[in-house]
Amino acid sequence: MAKFLLKKSYQLKDLKEIPFNDLWGNRGVFTTMRLVGNKNKIVLKNNHLNNLISSTKKYKIRKKNLKKILLSLINKSLKKNYNNHLFRIALNKKTISISIRKRLTPKKEFKLKVFNYKRIEPKYKNLFYKQILKRLSKLDNTKYDLALCYKDKILETGTSNLLFVKNGKFFSPKNNCYIGNTIKYLNKKIKINFKDIKIKDLNSFQEILLVGSGKGITSVDSIDQFKWKKKSLNYKKKVTKVYENII
Repeated sequence: MAKFLLKKSYQLKDLKEIPFNDLWGNRGVFTTMRLVGNKNKIVLKNNHLNNLISSTKKYKIRKKNLKKILLSLINKSLKKNYNNHLFRIALNKKTISISIRKRLTPKKEFKLKVFNYKRIEPKYKNLFYKQILKRLSKLDNTKYDLALCYKDKILETGTSNLLFVKNGKFFSPKNNCYIGNTIKYLNKKIKINFKDIKIKDLNSFQEILLVGSGKGITSVDSIDQFKWKKKSLNYKKKVTKVYENII
């Protein structure tokens, strides 16, 4: 269970503070950003906020000067240092909720457990996460994540995008998943081929990496249900070096 260091909710119409509501299960959107350093640097902040605001249009969440409001709430919340924490913003038509929690560092032997599930409206980082959260709550999130699979394809995890390595080339799923800010950044620095990843082809990949604000760049040790095991760490090191440029 996440331990919150800060949690606040506000009415969207007038920004009046109200009792905290994480908004999980609501029709709305969220983003999770990584805080680093002793000056509360938010990794890829503008990318996260611009994408969040763009997504509000899909869910008909309307508020004038929303980015300015969110920046003000962020600044108001960062009165002390939160190095290596996660800052979450969630919105629906009535509420803005923000929270800060400690980022959990993944263990070296990190595994994926298979969950045959496709997120609702997966193109968007929406709040329909209850099925995923229910299963993640039963796992040690420093050791495990969920591999979301649908129609014999692997899509994403419960928390992150997936990056597959084969013969020195990078691949990532392109359909029925959310393509996050971290993997978009990486795609500007390394060539990523976005294509469907079929479960039957998994053993052709030498490495599988989780990519995202929470997991950073995490190497998958194994997926027991598919009898897949990593064959190297060479490209994890390469991708981590690229990622560290924004940390």
